[in-house]
Amino acid sequence: MEIKKRALGMGLEQLFNSENLDLDTFEKTVYETATNEEIIEVNLDELRANPYQPRRVFNDEALQDLKESIKEHGVFQPIIVKKSIKGYEIIAGERRVRASRLAGLTKIPAIVRNLNDEQMMEIALLENLQRENLNAIEEAVAYKSMIDKLSLTQEDLSKKIGKSRSHITNMLGLLRLPNEVQNMVASGKLSMGHARVLSKLEDNEKIVELAHEIVDKKLPVRDLEDEALTETKKVKITRHVKTDSEYKYVEELMRDRLDTKVRIKDKKIIIPFTNVADLNRILEVLNIKE
Repeated sequence: MEIKKRALGMGLEQLFNSENLDLDTFEKTVYETATNEEIIEVNLDELRANPYQPRRVFNDEALQDLKESIKEHGVFQPIIVKKSIKGYEIIAGERRVRASRLAGLTKIPAIVRNLNDEQMMEIALLENLQRENLNAIEEAVAYKSMIDKLSLTQEDLSKKIGKSRSHITNMLGLLRLPNEVQNMVASGKLSMGHARVLSKLEDNEKIVELAHEIVDKKLPVRDLEDEALTETKKVKITRHVKTDSEYKYVEELMRDRLDTKVRIKDKKIIIPFTNVADLNRILEVLNIKE
């Protein structure tokens, strides 16, 4: 245990074991507990990105601004790295590394800490969520990766990263969109509001068609909601349409809560799911233990 504490740094083990981890607190703890001898100069060509880094696109304009600052003032804060078989993996500070390369530097100050895979994943996600927003698809993929690889529930994840469970549920719903539409969300052609409405539809061809219509006609979210609702009615009109109309508001409440097409018909609640993982998600939202 003593060896582990020295490798992580005083206070970090307790920090990771807490229910909610904040990146500012993490970095502050590392910087305040690091001795001068622990701040080393690392060759930039020895650094590799955090393997759990969810960001795939970096803002070129922001990197250029940071590059100019580094050229004038140098790197103000050391990055935090983990020793690997060949060189180092970046724990926190990838933007500083990229900007330093653009500025023509060959070395960068760094503090070495020995984090495990779970901690590396948490820090990579937090750095992007708290410092520079991920696009919606990157965020959704990061959530799914943490849930799958760390065996977390949505409730566990919401507490760990300080987001509501409904937010996480809505983000994960985006991954049900066709790949073509996900790419439109990632590139900024479709907003999160548009994507959330589309993710509640079941016909992939119609989703793609509506996505292109949004871009071509610059449809606001409200118009999309009206069109999506009209399309849903076309598919679901039956002889019993008036029978359960009094429960329509309950359907809407449950759909928002469960992020799936809940229907009430003949005094029965019908909750569809796409696969076992989706069923487990719904059970979790309903707080039903298997």
